[in-house]
Amino acid sequence: MDTPDVGIPEQLASRLSMPEQHAYLRGRFSRRKVLAGAFAAAGTVGGAALLGGSAGGTGGPHDGTPSAYRASAAPAAPVRVAGSLVAPFGRHLAFGADPRTQMRISWQVPFAVTSPYVRVGSKPWELGEKVAAEVRDLHTPALSKKLPKVEQYYLHAALDGLRPGTTYYYGVGHDGFDPASPERLGTVGTFRTAPERAEKFVFTAFGDQGVSYHALANDQVILGQDPSFHLHAGDICYADTTGHGKESDTYDARVWDTFLAQTECVAKSVPWMVTTGNHDMEAWYSPNGYGGQSARWSLPGNGFDPKGAPGVYSFRYGNVGVVALDANDVSYEIPANRGYSEGRQTAWLDRRLRALRADASVDFIVVFFHHCAYSTSTHASDGGVRDAWLPLFTEHQVDLVINGHNHVYERTDAIRGGEVGKPVPVGASTDPTRDGIVYVTAGGAGKDLYGFGPGVEDSYEGNVHDRESIATFRWTKSRAADPDTVEWSRVRYTGFSFLAVEVTSGAHPRLSVSALAENGERVDHFEVVRGT
Repeated sequence: MDTPDVGIPEQLASRLSMPEQHAYLRGRFSRRKVLAGAFAAAGTVGGAALLGGSAGGTGGPHDGTPSAYRASAAPAAPVRVAGSLVAPFGRHLAFGADPRTQMRISWQVPFAVTSPYVRVGSKPWELGEKVAAEVRDLHTPALSKKLPKVEQYYLHAALDGLRPGTTYYYGVGHDGFDPASPERLGTVGTFRTAPERAEKFVFTAFGDQGVSYHALANDQVILGQDPSFHLHAGDICYADTTGHGKESDTYDARVWDTFLAQTECVAKSVPWMVTTGNHDMEAWYSPNGYGGQSARWSLPGNGFDPKGAPGVYSFRYGNVGVVALDANDVSYEIPANRGYSEGRQTAWLDRRLRALRADASVDFIVVFFHHCAYSTSTHASDGGVRDAWLPLFTEHQVDLVINGHNHVYERTDAIRGGEVGKPVPVGASTDPTRDGIVYVTAGGAGKDLYGFGPGVEDSYEGNVHDRESIATFRWTKSRAADPDTVEWSRVRYTGFSFLAVEVTSGAHPRLSVSALAENGERVDHFEVVRGT
């Protein structure tokens, strides 16, 4: 009888933490076996991907994966193709720690290239400045009999010292492919830095995107909002499609190529600020599973551990402070990485929220992460998130919390002390200093949709069906689903959608929050106004 084509037996995977999964795989698949091609697919516990490529190569200190964690097997010699024939793709932007003066440009090439770089200038025909790029390559072996080995080359350039509130043009290239040459001008992109002083702007947000026609439709509608940046609350591309820890699970690194090509239409001009979901943990890369994320993304790097936890960071844009968190660290539902920061992330969060609230130029604080603090859909609410972070959100008067994980749109009333502080029906206004915090689940970005409980109907703008209470549950530390009956579920929409937030400043600052369906129709809206 043949050995099952699976990396970690299902009964064992359910008990292993992410570092233990990493060690198991590295111990089982020796260099000899790797060179022989004896790799197996593996799944996850609760959706955390077990296998990926090894984040080695020429990334240097910014690679995000310590050399001791790189794959024991040497990668195959790179295929060399004339640089003039290699077209960059998958461009995606991200802010540095200061969006007024820093931008990070990332992209991909299908083959190894020589001397990659970015050209940048104030006009598309004057790309005079040339900035060298860093290569972070991933070598993914044949993880199952159905998949080939994959070589991926991610390139990153850091632009610093930019002028605030300025539009720049850029082109990515390498030896043999010059974006400034006349025949390449069609590849030139653009971005705008954050303004020096607060002004009206829009940002968008969602989680759980994947690759689909619905994901692309959402991207197109987002582009029409002309956002200054976009927040992605984790479960980015689903290279591990199911994450059930079964033989049928596969990790296909090529899905990342498709995802970045899909997203490029927006992300080449709109900073795409991601955090980490449970499907984004990939144990083969590194003990915490984040080596792949470090290779593909260049994020602000000002969190508690920028190399070990790239999805934890913060930035300020105008009068809004934004904080990205990694809820895998505190999740009761999916414990593969629970406690990996040993409390350092929560301590950093306390310091960061305190500093933002003490900053007179910051009117609003927005926090986003993957696992839901408050939701009644499939995964319900994560008690670990509540226990670790809700006291800090309350103490520092966070204004808006955005989650993914449940593939629906659901929005709470204002919640204070775990109870409804104020009902916030569609079109209403709320004051977080008095009423509490509104929590939004925006997980309808493009992956297959979930639903709500039996007999629980959707309730959204133009189709309101208010309910006094809903039977649901929350996850406990023992990984049990504790039944609960709640009154805070105000808006529910089973459809592909995203969040659009218009921010105003001045004497009467406000967050005007809307949920838009993939066809552009509004399904919810409310306002956050402080000190009313």
